[in-house]
Amino acid sequence: MEHWYQKKTFGSLVQTMADRFGPREGLVFQHERYTFLDILHRVDEVAKGLIRLGIQPGEHVALWMVNRAEWIFTMFAVAKIGAVLVPVNTRFRTHDLKYILKQSDARYLISQDVSGPIDYLAMIRSVVDLPSIGDSISDPDFPELRKVVIFGQPNHSGCVGWDEMISSASSVKNDVLAARAADVDPDAAVYIMYTSGTTGFPKGVMQSHILLRLVEERAFRLGITEVDTILNYLPMFHLFAYSEAALTSMLTGARQILTETFDADECMVTTEQERVSIMHGFDTHLKDLTEAHERRNGDISSLRMGIFVSGMKNSVPIVRRAADVLAPLKTITGYGMSEIGPATMIGSLGDSVEQRAETSGYVAPGYECKIIDPITGKKAAVGEQGEILVRGYSLMMGYYKKPKETKACYDENGWFHTGDTGFLREDGYLRFLGRYKDMLKVGGENVDPMEVEALLLLLDGVQQVAVVGFPDPRLSEVPVAFVQHSTDSTLCERDVIQYCRGKVATFKIPRHVIFVDEFPMTASGKIRKVALRETALEELKVAPRDQ
Repeated sequence: MEHWYQKKTFGSLVQTMADRFGPREGLVFQHERYTFLDILHRVDEVAKGLIRLGIQPGEHVALWMVNRAEWIFTMFAVAKIGAVLVPVNTRFRTHDLKYILKQSDARYLISQDVSGPIDYLAMIRSVVDLPSIGDSISDPDFPELRKVVIFGQPNHSGCVGWDEMISSASSVKNDVLAARAADVDPDAAVYIMYTSGTTGFPKGVMQSHILLRLVEERAFRLGITEVDTILNYLPMFHLFAYSEAALTSMLTGARQILTETFDADECMVTTEQERVSIMHGFDTHLKDLTEAHERRNGDISSLRMGIFVSGMKNSVPIVRRAADVLAPLKTITGYGMSEIGPATMIGSLGDSVEQRAETSGYVAPGYECKIIDPITGKKAAVGEQGEILVRGYSLMMGYYKKPKETKACYDENGWFHTGDTGFLREDGYLRFLGRYKDMLKVGGENVDPMEVEALLLLLDGVQQVAVVGFPDPRLSEVPVAFVQHSTDSTLCERDVIQYCRGKVATFKIPRHVIFVDEFPMTASGKIRKVALRETALEELKVAPRDQ
């Protein structure tokens, strides 16, 4: 018997919305406005250009580009032709880019030349050996990489220009694109999204098109329809924006207003001018938006709801204050991760202020959640703290090329071990308390301390290093590096921080460096990071300065 949920593909959504809401405005970016028919035309144009480049079904296409309309077009175009998107964090730098391109086996990289002061093409050239003649890449460090497509100014040597790719689209017939779209398997991978895990470098989470069921059911539960306008200031390379703005818009017909970056004051202006009804974010965004509205006191009567990831202790006052200041906005709390899906725990419009401030919502349909004692493995009682386990239909397909790490996340009954700690309340809502592991969450970005530590150990003068989190009133926490000098080293804090610049994303760079003669150790010979966090709290009594 056919499953009750009719599976669909990411690439099919654009045609469906164009058929239903063709002349309605579907996407706004800066001064550009697109109807759903316009979006369909642009997506098909990019899809044909990608086919003309030679991209085959199942091949991996890395996308390293700041928020703009072309990101949306590429996202759906790659899916429509059966390829796999690899979103790359735009705050990543050369060290990160090299790892992602190689580990993901990316065949194509789509990027831009510059964005503000950031020269992406220069970084690409420093990592990839681009050809002096033509645009076909043959770099032994990246044996799978074939071409780099660059959006921006034309005629960059060694690359395919975006406009050049689009111009070539006319040579691909409609029936060729239609055949590619019809052959896409909804059970196949549609993206590989990199997330920092509990060990080593970021891992690529593979997900299939079934994720659409989770997003579609959530949209129905929250009453999102074509009359809504979603303000999307979150970075598109994050699953949050990818699912709650781009996919939700193409599943419901809601209009999406995309901004390149987050500016709280501009968001309040846009809300008033465009009659925004939905916005999302982390507690960092909610705090800034609340303060921006207090400064402006504009008309935000159109706002009705937004999913804001909170529930940790330091988020409670932010949510409570927002409930008063940003009315009629109702915050919906959620809990999720790349491996299990976005907002697999989700609140509702009927939640109390207390539930919105102190929980991360209720388990979504088709999912199960339980808490266990991480030592004994026994199920915890209601209200008892333990590790959060999740089971459901849309868990990841696995970490790309990491079968051991994938297997280690699951038990024999299919429960995914999140590594997070929390408890289930009497009302069934989850209270997320933090992470059992040492992962940092810097303004919504995952930072693996081991990755930063591995980088700093390459710096001359560093004998040993440990990175821990330090509370920050705006970003939740920021990295602090404890460094043990090697003999005769004259390293200072500035040397350590400067060494990281340009190699890793700015949010991974330590905000403070504390030099130590020796580290506190456990009996088994491991660094006691709990003791280091206490030391940081004692020595850094003022909030960390901005990076």
